[in-house]
Amino acid sequence: MRYAIASDIHGSAYWCAKLLDGVEREKADRLILLGDLMYHGPRNPLPDGYDPISVAAQLNELSNRIIAVRGNCDSEVDQMLLDFPCMQDYALILDGGTQLFCTHGHLGLEKMIRRLSEGSIVLTGHTHIKENKLDHNVRYLNPGSVSMPKDGSHSFLIYEDGTAEIVSL
Repeated sequence: MRYAIASDIHGSAYWCAKLLDGVEREKADRLILLGDLMYHGPRNPLPDGYDPISVAAQLNELSNRIIAVRGNCDSEVDQMLLDFPCMQDYALILDGGTQLFCTHGHLGLEKMIRRLSEGSIVLTGHTHIKENKLDHNVRYLNPGSVSMPKDGSHSFLIYEDGTAEIVSL
């Protein structure tokens, strides 16, 4: 299975469209969204092309291919616009023999993460900073941010068969 993994769209229709173009270009089977889909948050400026209704419409076009978790800026109102579930704090995906633990990263889920089997991968967003590190035989991957990256590089991840690659938008 080939996964596109993205986080922190924050209501930007402009960057959401770029992401979806990238997902198609990379021929991803599924899109994993790690939260903060529609709202920009009270501490953030409005991102380019801020239009949460358009973001919902764009994502709904791929609803049968999306796995999503809740971010700290997501709410029940957002769920009302989306055709796929996005209010769970985490999702566990089994990819062959590898566990992919998907979370936004704003909650204290360390106890659950410590119980993951060796070789598991934790997919997290929230910080808007790309990350690829190994800690206690668990790999942590963060795709950065689609719309408001801290390093200025809008991005997502492609993951397939244990290999992860950052894709710039």
